[in-house]
Amino acid sequence: MTERIQDFLRNRREDGRDNEPCLVVDLAVVRDNFQTFARALPDSRVFYAVKANPAPEVLSLLASLGSCFDTASVAEAEMALAAGATADRISFGNTIKKERDIARAYALGVRLFAVDCKAEVEKVARAAPGAKVFCRFLFDCVGADWPLSRKFGCDPAMAIDVLEHAHRHGLEAYGVSFHVGSQQGRTQAWDEALKSAAAIFRGCAERGITLSMVNLGGGFPTKYLKEVPAVKAYGRSIFRALRKHFGNRIPDTIIEPGRGMVGNAGVIEAEVVLVSKKSESDDVRWVYLDIGKFGGLAETMDEAIRYPIRTPRDGAEVGPCVLAGPTCDSADVMYEKVPYDLPVSLEIGDKVLIEGTGAYTATYSAVAFNGLPPLKTYHI
Repeated sequence: MTERIQDFLRNRREDGRDNEPCLVVDLAVVRDNFQTFARALPDSRVFYAVKANPAPEVLSLLASLGSCFDTASVAEAEMALAAGATADRISFGNTIKKERDIARAYALGVRLFAVDCKAEVEKVARAAPGAKVFCRFLFDCVGADWPLSRKFGCDPAMAIDVLEHAHRHGLEAYGVSFHVGSQQGRTQAWDEALKSAAAIFRGCAERGITLSMVNLGGGFPTKYLKEVPAVKAYGRSIFRALRKHFGNRIPDTIIEPGRGMVGNAGVIEAEVVLVSKKSESDDVRWVYLDIGKFGGLAETMDEAIRYPIRTPRDGAEVGPCVLAGPTCDSADVMYEKVPYDLPVSLEIGDKVLIEGTGAYTATYSAVAFNGLPPLKTYHI
């Protein structure tokens, strides 16, 4: 929460525009975050993960600061170009791509593509001849609140074969990538991943292929209810790991912060729609908000991300609540396995502020599910 966001929300209420939930993102915080990453990892290029928040205001700001962009689709690549980035500052980081989309990205000038199997290599070779590819390998993501294992990447030993396949198909086998898991709390997680990366470099070298880049991925956390290490602590740990596993021949590196770039820049203002109990003997209340999993809070799935919530009654006695959204879908419950403590005096109509919501909220918001509009967003 910043003073700028507080002032904006205050004026919004006074103007009578607060009948729907909204997300407010302070771009000054995004600017500060970019500069923090640039200082913490000065030898790494920043490729902002567009999927975290693809708002034109965010992309234009980052493009003006010199950021590169990790994109998951042709549409995201077009957004980055429209924001002022050049094609050489864009990677197509999704390992699951239609061949026609690879061709479209290539026509736009994109030359950097992620792969994790031989079939994907062959698609890139046909649709983007001569392009650079990096192979994503599997990592266990221990210590992450939102693991990203299994769906993306291949076994490190297989990555060597994939990169050799790319080389034989006329592509530039550029490097490797991994992801330590979103909201990674262990600064040493990169050490374990870089050990595997160095082994892949050696394996490729034995086959006459010289790799030159390691994509360190994202995973840099934003603060929710728990304290997290500072970005500079991650920077120090990553540099030590690079020196440990690559010696004096440190490769080019890139990072892909998404949540860490924009998460703490946003606040959602929502309204209490109902407070009730399921029986007179229940100690746990049900608190229903006008926003839920389908309105932008999808990352509460499995209660992985627990957002800080402010209410106008903070400081009063609290009690456990099940927190749920407004839709007619039984899955639209955010916190039930571990109830959320909220003031006992919380009432229908109270406004609540959900902090740390600048990333992975507006883009998860459904279009007209139950007739509810997408999450209204403001960038200030």
